[in-house]
Amino acid sequence: MSVEPQTASEKGADGPAAPSSRRATAAALRGLGLLVALGALILIALAGVWVGTRDIPFTATWSVLWRPDGSEAAVIIHDYRIPRTVLGLLVGMALGMSGALMQALTRNPLADPGLLGVSLGASTGVVVAIAFLGMGTVLGYVWFAFAGAAIASVVVYLLGSSGRTLATPDRLVVAGAAVTAVLYAFNSAVLLLDPRAFDQFRFWTVGALAGRNLDVVYVILPFVGVGVLIALGLAPSLNALAMGDQVGRALGVDVGRTRALGAFAVMLLCGAATAAAGPIGFVGLAVPHVARFMVGSDQRWVLAYSMLLAPILLIGADVLGRVIGAPGEVQVGIITAFLGAPLFLALCRRRKLVML
Repeated sequence: MSVEPQTASEKGADGPAAPSSRRATAAALRGLGLLVALGALILIALAGVWVGTRDIPFTATWSVLWRPDGSEAAVIIHDYRIPRTVLGLLVGMALGMSGALMQALTRNPLADPGLLGVSLGASTGVVVAIAFLGMGTVLGYVWFAFAGAAIASVVVYLLGSSGRTLATPDRLVVAGAAVTAVLYAFNSAVLLLDPRAFDQFRFWTVGALAGRNLDVVYVILPFVGVGVLIALGLAPSLNALAMGDQVGRALGVDVGRTRALGAFAVMLLCGAATAAAGPIGFVGLAVPHVARFMVGSDQRWVLAYSMLLAPILLIGADVLGRVIGAPGEVQVGIITAFLGAPLFLALCRRRKLVML
């Protein structure tokens, strides 16, 4: 009994063309998901401009959004709601991408942007500005917060790479924990001895977007922009390092350079976000896991999705805080903790937290 030979097209159905077709389909679905996330971000940003403690109809909001007429509604929208929404966009992007970077650099699924002492460094800068220099406004101490974050990051990296040894994930984590403990003790001592500084600092440390204007946005915008570009540029190298330092070197990755640039990007992103809005928890920890759940472990997609999903969560939490706290509001740092913790626990129960 003779068997007819397979044609070239029949061979390709189960041959090398099949994996390529599946990869193309997966990439198309991921790209479509990215567009959906972008659309959701635009909608939630519009909600951030529309919803507030002062009830303004959507038609009036839309009208004065494009044609400010000097009315009370126009002042509320342009001077208060737009700046905090834009700030939420930048801070969310920074926290999401810095969290994804930290988890990739340390190969630790429980790493968050504050692991390198960045958040505590920013807090220390604010404590010094308030307690010793008498700063009383966000714009006044935002530079001190960023300087504190930068100094803490540099110290952690130097401690993690002391001697002839390159900075490894374990050494960075240990150095970050040590620096964080020292800064926490310093902050606590200063604030306990200065009730006035403590009273002012507690409003910053809860994490908030309210009370910030566009001047703060202009301050952090260059740092967030540079941090985002560095993070996206490091994505292929991070994919190689996920398989280990030796494999990464075999694939041509400069491990020391990648870690140094990654730590610098985390410092820029997390430092800018913390300086502008205070320490906001769970966004940088939970969002990268949501991104990996949706698109897998490819850092190019994880970083891109984190860049959009994190501001969706942050601006959405800010809007929710205004709704449930009306006629006042609940600060966004409190809302993200309530939203992020159950989300993270659900992800833990649904799947193992792995980096590969």
